[in-house]
Amino acid sequence: MNPRQMHYETLAATVIRNLSRRQMDGFYCTTIEEAEKKAFSFLTPDCTVAFGGSMTLADIGMLTALRHNPHIRLLDRAKAASPEETKKIYHDALSADFYFMSTNAITADGELVNIDGTGNRVAALIYGPENVIIMAGMNKVTRDVSEALSRVHNTATPMNCKRLNKSTPCAATGLCADCLSPDCICNQTVITRRSGIPGRIKVILIGEDLGY
Repeated sequence: MNPRQMHYETLAATVIRNLSRRQMDGFYCTTIEEAEKKAFSFLTPDCTVAFGGSMTLADIGMLTALRHNPHIRLLDRAKAASPEETKKIYHDALSADFYFMSTNAITADGELVNIDGTGNRVAALIYGPENVIIMAGMNKVTRDVSEALSRVHNTATPMNCKRLNKSTPCAATGLCADCLSPDCICNQTVITRRSGIPGRIKVILIGEDLGY
């Protein structure tokens, strides 16, 4: 085990301990393969599964794995044939048994920090699905909420705006301008400091740098 891996394991133990204080379950997996096995271990036969937009889930192959799982009912917006069908999937996702997502940042003290454009992802995190499974690389861990917000505004959001071809100041400069641009994707900021339902939110930390 190299120093980076040792550090991630130590830091993850701190985050998991603090998640527990906030009624969220935390798990640490050294590799992507271990993380996928852990995630699938929560699923039950014939359950309904939905997911929020996430480069992490795409990067680790989780979306592909879910799409090829014959034992679940996947609400997949990629298969929507119209904007109306996409909207229905967003609404139906709030009644899913399991909702997969990543988090823009997570503090060492166990708080989740997310900023959304449409809001469907943070809506599901807050309320609706019976279980929320968050998969995140250790690069998402920050010291505190202030650092987490800075990370989202100045790292994750500019990259996502580039990916989505948005004409925002951060896409042009790489830095947040606290804009109200028509293309702004920073419309809702949600800080999850505690889960009201014990164990509803499950956070799988992965010992790699993943997503934005």
